[in-house]
Amino acid sequence: MSMMRFSVFALVFALVTGAVPALAQEFKAGDITIDKAWARATPKGADVGAGYLVVHNNGGTPERLTGGSADFASVEIHEMKMEGGVMTMRKLAGGLSIPAHGAVRLEPSGYHVMFTHLAKPLTKGEKVRATLTFEHAGPITVEFPVEAVGASGGGAMKGDMGGMKM
Repeated sequence: MSMMRFSVFALVFALVTGAVPALAQEFKAGDITIDKAWARATPKGADVGAGYLVVHNNGGTPERLTGGSADFASVEIHEMKMEGGVMTMRKLAGGLSIPAHGAVRLEPSGYHVMFTHLAKPLTKGEKVRATLTFEHAGPITVEFPVEAVGASGGGAMKGDMGGMKM
């Protein structure tokens, strides 16, 4: 009977520990950690898509996300914001500042990774990879699970993150 309990425990342990990395996937370089990455599926014929994530700067100096690259699209950092009652979107030519000991959330209707000149549509259920470039930390390859068209990032947590409002 004890061998059976051990086998059940071993199976449960393997299932739980095997699932954790998929739920809490992080990407790191230097003082930068990226988590909660995801992208929205695109309709056929769309030329652009978007990716979202949270960038944590664990270092004592500010960092800058300057752009990136991918084999399926060009990669730019964009911002959406309300100006005079109109939602506008623009490329951040100088990149996105990540404060020291801080974090920045890239999310719908805000900062985001813009995938332009898509080679193919982003399809729900697939994963795409892009390499994001940071001024000091250098390149970080990030995997973006693709959610449904119009998704709000169910995998991305909202609210308080360790005392930091996001």
